[in-house]
Amino acid sequence: MAKFLAELLGCTLSVKRHSPMFETTPFTSLTNEKSLFDYKRESMPQTPPFAAMFDSSGYNRNLYQSREDSCEGLCYHDNNLLSGSLEALIQHLVPTIDYYPDRTYIFTFLLSSRLFVHPYELMAKVCRLCTEQQRLDEPAGDKSRLRKIAPKILQLLTEWTETFPYDFRDERMMRNLKDLAHRIASGDEMYRKNVQQIIQSLIRKLASLSQYEEVLAKINASSTDRLTVLKTKPQAIQRDIITICSDPYMLAQQLTHIELERLNYIGPQEFVQAFVQKDPLDNDKSCYGDRKKTRNLEAYVEWFNRLSYLVATEICMPVKKKHRARMIEYFIDVARECFNIGNFNSLMAIISGMNMSPVSRLKKTWSKVKTAKFDILEHQMDPSSNFYNYRTALRGAAQRSLTAHSNREKIVIPFFSLLIKDIYFLNEGCANRLPNGHVNFEKFWELAKQVSEFMTWKQVECPFERDRKILQYLLTVPIFSEDALYLASYESEGPENHIEKDRWKTLRSTLLGRV
Repeated sequence: MAKFLAELLGCTLSVKRHSPMFETTPFTSLTNEKSLFDYKRESMPQTPPFAAMFDSSGYNRNLYQSREDSCEGLCYHDNNLLSGSLEALIQHLVPTIDYYPDRTYIFTFLLSSRLFVHPYELMAKVCRLCTEQQRLDEPAGDKSRLRKIAPKILQLLTEWTETFPYDFRDERMMRNLKDLAHRIASGDEMYRKNVQQIIQSLIRKLASLSQYEEVLAKINASSTDRLTVLKTKPQAIQRDIITICSDPYMLAQQLTHIELERLNYIGPQEFVQAFVQKDPLDNDKSCYGDRKKTRNLEAYVEWFNRLSYLVATEICMPVKKKHRARMIEYFIDVARECFNIGNFNSLMAIISGMNMSPVSRLKKTWSKVKTAKFDILEHQMDPSSNFYNYRTALRGAAQRSLTAHSNREKIVIPFFSLLIKDIYFLNEGCANRLPNGHVNFEKFWELAKQVSEFMTWKQVECPFERDRKILQYLLTVPIFSEDALYLASYESEGPENHIEKDRWKTLRSTLLGRV
């Protein structure tokens, strides 16, 4: 993971948007989420969907709290929760008969608490507090009391399992969930169906995740180097991407399919777990490697790298200069279509591929390319001023998404490596704990605000029709390694200096067995 972060934070890359679709529009809520417990919602605090969760600078206790702040160990300023002891924050998560935590608080605490306590330990504490405070372990408990508290506990479990389902891959989490759910269901038959719905929905999510990971493993296992293929198959019968998909807009749509599918499987907790470090107040020295479950986040970054290398491979592979120039213009058009869709990640991967040294050094090829459109895209993704142009376009895309009437208009796929960098520097710039030992909750409001926006974007269903042939090509076609790219580049347009000549000779010897 350390190597992954070093590579990610070391990269700087560089889209233009002049389409009217990104004009600023008034902010409105995007989703209308339904609960399993709608029949009880009238008596429960109403909480906003992800898109509207973090309008304010922090959690205002007067908005959703129905009990007086009697819990010691919490620090507020202007009614905003700024810090608290870990135990007080855990207690603040637990519902009572006359209190249910704000959804904003639930999301923020469940996201950030894993920096201080394992999710299974947190679940155990929550279960114990619910059981003790509401006397759920009494064989002849008060049925009227149970009917007041049960919907709130079940709602908390629903929020947890729906937003952080990957926590429950841990069998200890599942045991605690089933134990608490059983206590509620056994007390009153009317809640048994609700408990079953929670667990069945969770099992479906985890099964889908396992299937996705199996597919990724098969794709990775079948990947080969393009040079190996070229050695066994004449280039004359090799397919290129234009023969598979001649329409740039169609290719941009299929890239969007891949992006949204892979985004969808990234859990919000992965953003925190990617940067988890030893908490000085935690005596358990063996638990930290177990938390770094970021495989879906890493797989998504690997997809970005693959797409960049695929673009460079497709450009460097043709023997004729005019074919290489046509390929460059094709990818410029694909990049522009990605931009119009709101798929900034594929856009940046394409630009990155075209800016790789083996491609950018092909001066004779580039002289045949009409680069005006490419210049516009590069300007929009210019990294100067902390990617100011891109961030402006992203805000426009986000505003469009909030007022959209179709999934097509809702698509926002951010330049992912930059999103990770932003979260990394937010994490590094502020301490997790204050000098008095309190959890710095003000920091975690900001962290949750960034992650919640991502949560809204990743839930969009791709509106475009899938083309299996194109998707198969994008995901599985062999690509050149970096050395093979340089070799292909030198074979197309010869070395220009002694350094390039020496490298060319070395590559021909090592990769082709030629002198």
